Amino acid sequence: MKPTSHHPLVRSTVFAAVLLAGLAACQKNDASAGQTPSKLDDIAQQASQKLDQAASYVNRQVDTAKAAAQQNLDAAASGTSIKIDPNDLASHAQANLQGAASATNAAVNKAISSTGAGLETAGRKLQQWSSEASSNAQSTSAGSSDAQKQMDK
Repeated sequence: MKPTSHHPLVRSTVFAAVLLAGLAACQKNDASAGQTPSKLDDIAQQASQKLDQAASYVNRQVDTAKAAAQQNLDAAASGTSIKIDPNDLASHAQANLQGAASATNAAVNKAISSTGAGLETAGRKLQQWSSEASSNAQSTSAGSSDAQKQMDK
């Protein structure tokens, strides 16, 4: 960072501000100071020149920054380009679809297997219950026919 005394824009701006403040003070005290209007005009012209110089410096700096930014933008725009190969894109899409289909197939097979095992277990239990119910019905009917025989005697 440059000290203030080495930077021409700051120096010029400070000088112009001090000069304008002096002019304002002189205009207020013009009659008492005894200054002539021609001296004030000279000072005002010098201040105007300094301000013009400062504005010119700032404009040059802005133009330089604009030009550098435009060059950087142009270089960045022309330096990179994206190339898309439709065949590669289709190949990757097909591979992704095949992977998804394979994963879906595995999940469906697992669900079918689990459902089949559950149905087999339920079928066995139903057969067992039916068998037990049938045995109980036969023993009950055999027991009631023995009781009936006893009563008939």
